[in-house]
Amino acid sequence: MYNVQGKTNKDHLITQHVPLVKKLAHLMKAKLPPSVDVDDLVQAGMMGLLDAVNRYEEVHGAQFETYAMQRIRGSMLDELRNSDWVPRSLRQNMRKIETAIQKLQQKLGRPPNESEVAVQLKVPLATYQEMLGEGSGHQLIYYEDFHDDDESEHFLDRFATEMADDPLQILMNTGFRSAVIDAIDDLPEREKLLMGLYYEQELNLKEIGAIMGVSESRVSQLHSQAIARMRAKLRERAWTGVA
Repeated sequence: MYNVQGKTNKDHLITQHVPLVKKLAHLMKAKLPPSVDVDDLVQAGMMGLLDAVNRYEEVHGAQFETYAMQRIRGSMLDELRNSDWVPRSLRQNMRKIETAIQKLQQKLGRPPNESEVAVQLKVPLATYQEMLGEGSGHQLIYYEDFHDDDESEHFLDRFATEMADDPLQILMNTGFRSAVIDAIDDLPEREKLLMGLYYEQELNLKEIGAIMGVSESRVSQLHSQAIARMRAKLRERAWTGVA
């Protein structure tokens, strides 16, 4: 049982970090489709904060805010996963795009352009770009990637040979981090710029469009394509034994 002082300290930590939950929720929401409710993310994040407060004394050598951010983000990702906010059909379409990009990359020895990917998919360029637009919110990693029904062993398993409660944390503690950096470096310059503005500068699609001189919808297409390129690169690197 906690004493009065202990309970007071925990209540203070919760109150103090509520703004952090809301900030993280809005940052995550900015990268997701309109169908995702920010209030659901906040609620999930609060559960993560409560969990962080209750578990913090068990964690040694970590600043509370750093630890809390991990638990809050984890709870939000769990909420997204459980609500299945990305339809399976979308993931299947993006998987087709990833496969096409991977094959062309191996054949051409360079990142394929959009017209080449469209030809590989046997669809008109406009249809391919529409597929990219519909892929808004496509992620670099899904929890389902570790246990995909379509593959007995997914390529991400090659980066994380030990499975635990938080496979993403295991990935970031292995060669996966350097693999992601390499995948970004291999992007075409335009898409590399986009990823930097989006994830490092935390600009929204409209702001990025203004900088790049294209529409917001075009930025969304390029972002989906960049994610597909990176996933294809990570798959190729894993299966060639470089991890």
